[in-house]
Amino acid sequence: MSSYFTGELDNALGAAAGRAGLGPGAPPGRGNRQGGDFDLGNTQGQRPGTLNALFTDGQPQDSAVVQDDGDTQALTEDDLQILSLLDPAAAPVERTLSSGTYRLDASEGPGPEQSGTVLVTGFPTAEQDRTLLSLDITGTGLSLAGLTVTGLAGTVIIRRSLRPLEQLSAVATSVSRLPLASGEVEIPVRVPPAAARPGTEGGTVGIALNEMINHVTGALRERHASETKVRQFVADASHELRTPLTSIRGYTELIFLSEQVSPSGRSALERVDSESKRMSSLVEDLLLLARLDEGQREGPADVDLSELIVETMSDAQVSAPDHQWKLELPDEPVVVPAVGAELRQVMINLLSNAHQRTPPGTEVATALRIADGSARITVTDDGPGIDPGFLGTIFTRFSRGDAARTSRSGSTGLGLAIVQALVTANSGTISVSSKPGETRFVDDLPTARSGPAPGHRKKG
Repeated sequence: MSSYFTGELDNALGAAAGRAGLGPGAPPGRGNRQGGDFDLGNTQGQRPGTLNALFTDGQPQDSAVVQDDGDTQALTEDDLQILSLLDPAAAPVERTLSSGTYRLDASEGPGPEQSGTVLVTGFPTAEQDRTLLSLDITGTGLSLAGLTVTGLAGTVIIRRSLRPLEQLSAVATSVSRLPLASGEVEIPVRVPPAAARPGTEGGTVGIALNEMINHVTGALRERHASETKVRQFVADASHELRTPLTSIRGYTELIFLSEQVSPSGRSALERVDSESKRMSSLVEDLLLLARLDEGQREGPADVDLSELIVETMSDAQVSAPDHQWKLELPDEPVVVPAVGAELRQVMINLLSNAHQRTPPGTEVATALRIADGSARITVTDDGPGIDPGFLGTIFTRFSRGDAARTSRSGSTGLGLAIVQALVTANSGTISVSSKPGETRFVDDLPTARSGPAPGHRKKG
């Protein structure tokens, strides 16, 4: 469009030069055309803004710029200096003058009487520039509008096409947040049929995800059924073992009281008695875990933790006098809703673990405080610490990989598993941290009464 407007101006420049009195384009009847004189003050047929300047041998002779009211105004010396440098043999050019930018054409007189005479004619480019600017603005506006519409349409189309993937992501996220580690597990979420249609990439992934969820659900059901069978077997076996173990211990005591045996026989009987007691302890632990797994528990009641800790600390101090025992309690009693016998077992196991797995002289400190609305019990010892590789499985049943804390008595590997099960049954949490010189168990119990812990039911 700029080239078109420039061509139109160039064509009009020749006609304007003729109207000013140069060459065959001059109006008929103008006698000055034959004499070589020009009448630049004659504005007849000239549009506002038309520029005419006459030079003879490079010196300005006359100049005029047509105004809006039809009058003319002479050019400044600076403008004439710029115009005097134009080459008549060259094509029209654009120059910036004091009154604006002009399209200019220099024409030399055709006759001998006009030799050395140059007429410069020009038109302002302001109107052309305004038109081009308007076209630029319009084109830019239309382009931006088109890009906006295209972007919005593309967004809608892309979001519609990606909606099945969002549903797949939501299903995968829901599955990842389910507690699948233990217990009876059912995965209730599936990819909806709209996002699991065959024939599309997203639908194919949705079908595959549903098949994977179904497979995982089936595997978890089989795992839970297997665990249930194992736990039932352990419970039944433990229950059946109680009677023969009791008989063994009874007959052993009877022999001690009524029979005369040799020293070697007495030693053997003492060994039988010791092992039967250890076996009885293992059976009782297994039965306790089995009852917790089945949810056979007493109902919670208000338990004074301060009194309970004092009693269990006193028992531990009597059983392990070669350790240093410290106790820190708040001024006021701390009462929590829980099963007292279960919390007592928790404290007994934690304190026994502390003194049985540390050397004599170890300091064991027990503290009770209120933290963030919970009763926090900490049991800390300054023993050799726990192997970092064992911390991840320390609450696992039959876990006995702690070589750093040497046990001076046989361990079934159930003590801390029972602690975690009892704490969880009472809606609490337990954690452990350890480094050489400091091992700390932290037990948090809620101080407000709540419903039964998930997975447990109140004993009928």
